Amino acid sequence: MVGAVRGNVNRTDLGKALRELRVASGKQAKAVARSAAMSPSKLSKIENGSLPPSVLDVERVLEALDVPAEIKGDLTEAARRVATEATAWRIYRRTGLYKHQREIQAIEARTTLLRVFQPSCIPGLLQTPEYIRGVQRSSELTNDALEKMIGARLRRQEILYARARKFSFLIFEPVLRWQLIPKPMMAAQLDKLIAMSRMPNVKIDIVPLSAPAPAPPTSSFVLFDSRLAIIEIPHAEITTGEIRDIELYEDKFDTFGRVALSGDNMRNLVASIRDDFLREQEID
Repeated sequence: MVGAVRGNVNRTDLGKALRELRVASGKQAKAVARSAAMSPSKLSKIENGSLPPSVLDVERVLEALDVPAEIKGDLTEAARRVATEATAWRIYRRTGLYKHQREIQAIEARTTLLRVFQPSCIPGLLQTPEYIRGVQRSSELTNDALEKMIGARLRRQEILYARARKFSFLIFEPVLRWQLIPKPMMAAQLDKLIAMSRMPNVKIDIVPLSAPAPAPPTSSFVLFDSRLAIIEIPHAEITTGEIRDIELYEDKFDTFGRVALSGDNMRNLVASIRDDFLREQEID
C-alpha cells in the first residue's frame, strides 16, 4: 500500500498507508496519536478509512512515526495532491477551538519560515490576551471554551523565541486602527508589536494606507515554509498543499511586501497610532 502512493491515491489509501507504517514501526496507536497532537479515536478513524486525513494529519503522523525521508516525501506529496479542503469555523467551535490551536502549534513546530499575511486583524502569534477576547467576542464561545482557546494561543506564541526559526508578518495599517478593544488595550497591543519587531528572528512589516495598492488584499493566509498554506475566509479555513496554490500566495505576499514599511519606519508608524489611542483616551 505504501508504494501505491506514487500513483493515483485517495485519502482512504493514505489512512491505510499510515496504519501500515505504524504497525511496521511497532509503536502503539496511543503513543503515535499523542505525538501527533490528536486523539487515539481520530487516529483510529484515519487508519480504518472512516475519516479522511488532512495534510496536517498526515504530516503530524509521519513526524510521530519518524519514517525514512523517501517514504515521508511520497506520502506528503500524495497528501498535497488531494489536499485542498475547507473546514467550517462552526466545526472547530463545536470540537474546541483550543484543540485546533494545538494542531496549528504542531505544524508551526516543524516550520522553519512562517509567513503571515493579515489584512483583517493582528496575527494570532502577536495578539495580547485582551485582543484575543476582542476578536472572539462574536464567536459565541462559552467562558470555559474561550479561556482554553486563549491559553492555547498564548502557548503557541512561545515558538517566537526559537531563534532557529524565522517569522515574517505582513499587516495592513487599518488593522492597527480598528478599535476591537478599549483604547488603552489597543495601545498595549501595538506596544507588543513594536517590542516583538525587535527580535532578531521576527520581521513585522506594515502595508501603509498611503502605499499604492498592487492588488486587492483579499483574505488572510499563513504560509508554512513552501509546503502548506492555510487561508481564512469568513465561514471556513481552507488548507492546501498544492504547489501551484502555494506559489500564488507566495507571490501575493512578496508583492505587498515590496510596498510595506519595515524596521524603524514601521515602528514609527505603529508608535504614532498607539499615541493617537492614548491621546483619545485622555480626551474621553
